[in-house]
Formats: sequence, structure tokens, C-alpha cells
Amino acid sequence: MFSHSQIWQAIDRLAEANGMSASGLARAAGLDATAFNKSKRETPQGRPRWPTTESVAKCLAVTRTSLGDFAGLVHGAKRLQRTVPSISLAQAGAPGAFDDAGRPAGDNWNRIDLPGIDDPCAYALHVSGDQLKPVYRDGDMVIVSPAAAVRPGDRVVVRTHDGEVMARRLNRDTGTVLELACFNPQLPLITLQRSDIKWMARIVWTSQ
Repeated sequence: MFSHSQIWQAIDRLAEANGMSASGLARAAGLDATAFNKSKRETPQGRPRWPTTESVAKCLAVTRTSLGDFAGLVHGAKRLQRTVPSISLAQAGAPGAFDDAGRPAGDNWNRIDLPGIDDPCAYALHVSGDQLKPVYRDGDMVIVSPAAAVRPGDRVVVRTHDGEVMARRLNRDTGTVLELACFNPQLPLITLQRSDIKWMARIVWTSQ
């Protein structure tokens, strides 16, 4: 069994785990921003008011949280074991692997445990082959955060409107033109128009 207060505590912890307030979680889930306010958790007569199953389901969907993980929060876990979607860099260029905002989409993603990543849209790419040497080698894993700010000098993943996905270092961004450096210093810079880029996201962590 679980209590009214345990359910609301779990929602609060779910919001915190994803870097949001309860109101922010409600908005992200497509609910009224006040849906999870403290004042909404009891009726005017002081009786407990429970969140609806639909509202909980929407919160789990938007944060990519399993029902089992949410149950752990209900029963006292203080934080989530963060998992992120995972796919090989070679597969990342397949149609439908990402939505228009550069977030994982489709059914070809696996999931891996990765605590400490705050961006709920972060994902892992597995490197295969030697094309990204000497920075990345076969078997390395990089974590990409669509929410992270990108600055010159950052390592990034870029997808063009033609569907090509590449990992590079951002050398320069003029606002209309991007200069992308290959990790092999002997290879020339790649210059792309901003209009040719569908999205760009920063690599925030590497497992080597």
C-alpha cells in the first residue's frame, strides 16, 4: 500500500531529478502549471486529492521514467537511477532516429544507466571504427546533451538537413556559417551554412 503523501512526494522527487519544480514538471507534461501545487493536493474541505493516473503517466512519458522507477520514489527512494537512450553513432544517421529538435525518437534505442546527467533529453552514442581518432576510439561512448549551451571549442554532434550525423569540434560560429574541425588535425576544416544544419548538440561526457 502507499499513501496520498507518498504519491505527491514521488512527484516532487521526479521533478527535482529532472531539474524542474513541480509546476515546471506539470507544464512539461502538458498539464496546467498549477496542477501539482500544494494547494491542489487537498480539497477545500481538507480531504486528500490524488493526482490522476493520466497526469502521472504524462509525467513519466515526458521524463522518460519507468513505472518501476516511479514506484521506487513512492516507496522512499530519494533519487532516480538515471538512464539515457543509447545507440551507435553509425545508426544515428538512420531516418527517424531523432525528432526535429534533435532528441531521440523511434524504437531502435537501448537504455543505459548513467547517474548525474540532468538533461532528460540526453543520450549516448557508441563509437565504432577509427574515424574519430585520436580523440575517440572504437568502443568509446559519448553523452550528448541537447539542452547544453554550445560554444566554440566544444565537441559537438551535428545533423545536417541531408541526414548526415557527424561528431566534430566547433571551431567557429559566425551566426550564418559554422567551421567544424575534424578530430584528426591532418584533415581540413568543414564549413557549413547554418541553414544546412538541422541541429547541433554538445558532447558533455565521455567514457573511455
